[in-house]
Amino acid sequence: MKRFIYLFTALVLLAAIGIAGLAAYGWQEFTKPGPLEEEVIYLVPKGTGLRLLAKDLKENNIINNELAFVFGVKLEEQGRLLRAGEYEVPASISGRDLMELFVSGKVLARRVTIPEGLQSREIRELILQAEGLTGEITVPMPEGAFLPETYHFHLGDSRDELVTRMAEDMQDLLKELWAAQKPPQEIKSLEELVILASIVEEETGLASERPHVAGVFINRLRKGMKLQSDPTVVYGLTEGKKEFGRLLSRKDLASKTDYNTYHISGLPKGPITNPGVDSIVAVLNPLKTKDLFFVADGTGGHAFAETLDEHNRNVRNWRKLNKKN
Repeated sequence: MKRFIYLFTALVLLAAIGIAGLAAYGWQEFTKPGPLEEEVIYLVPKGTGLRLLAKDLKENNIINNELAFVFGVKLEEQGRLLRAGEYEVPASISGRDLMELFVSGKVLARRVTIPEGLQSREIRELILQAEGLTGEITVPMPEGAFLPETYHFHLGDSRDELVTRMAEDMQDLLKELWAAQKPPQEIKSLEELVILASIVEEETGLASERPHVAGVFINRLRKGMKLQSDPTVVYGLTEGKKEFGRLLSRKDLASKTDYNTYHISGLPKGPITNPGVDSIVAVLNPLKTKDLFFVADGTGGHAFAETLDEHNRNVRNWRKLNKKN
C-alpha cells in the first residue's frame, strides 16, 4: 500500500512538473520575439474566435506557436477584449505584445483627401472610390456643404458617416470663423459667406490673390454692380453635374440662370463649389481696395483695375499674350 502511495505521489509530482514545464515553455513562446521579418498590415475580422485567430496568425508566420498564443491570452484574461480591425503589426512582435496591440484597438487609420474647389459630384466620386469604406452614399450632398480636408477613417466605416462628418466639419469651421471675424456688411449669413467664397475659389488658384479677388466682389456688391463672374455662368449651364469642356461664348454669358452673375444682380442662389479655408477667410477679411475689375494676366495670376479704362487695357494685354501663345 505504501509503495502505491509513493508511486502515485511520484506520478502526481512528475505530472505537475510536466505541466509546469509546458506552461513555462508556452509562456516563453508567448513572450519572446516572433518570427515576422517585416511590418505587415493584419486584419482581425469581426467575430473571429481566439483559436481561429491564433491559427491564422501562425499560418501568416506572425506568432511562434498557436497554442502558446491561446494559452497566454487566456492566462492574461484578455480573450474577450481583443478588438477587430486593421493593425500595423511590427516585425518580430511577441505574442504578448500582439495581444496588447489587439486589445488597444489602435487600428490603422486610412485617409481620403478632398482638394479645395471640388464640386460635390467630384467629392462623391472620391468617397465612392475610397477603399475600406462601406455602403452607398444615401445622405444629400448639396454644393458648398463640405470642408476640403484630409479625412481619416477606419476599415468598415460607412460612406454616409464620412460624408456627414465632412458636412459637420464645414459647419463647425464656418461658425468658428464667423464668430472670430466680423464679416463685411454685404455678407449677411453663413450661406452668403459660402456662396461668395465658392466664387473666389473658382476665380483664382493663388491663395495670395484671394483676399484681393474677394475685395473686388465686395466692392461690386456694395455699389450694386453685377459680379460678372465667368465660373457662375458655367455652373448655371452645368448645374455642377458635368464638366463644361469648352470656352464660354457670348450666348453663354447671356444665359438666363439663377447662377449667371452677368444676368442677375447680387449673389447667385447657391454655391458653385466647395470652397477651402483660404477662400472663406478671404471673404471674411477682404483686401481693402478700390478695384472693381480683374482679368487673367497670362502668368497664372490676375491684373486688377479700379476703372473700366484700366480694365479694358488689361484685357487687351491679355489677348495679345494669348495670340503670341
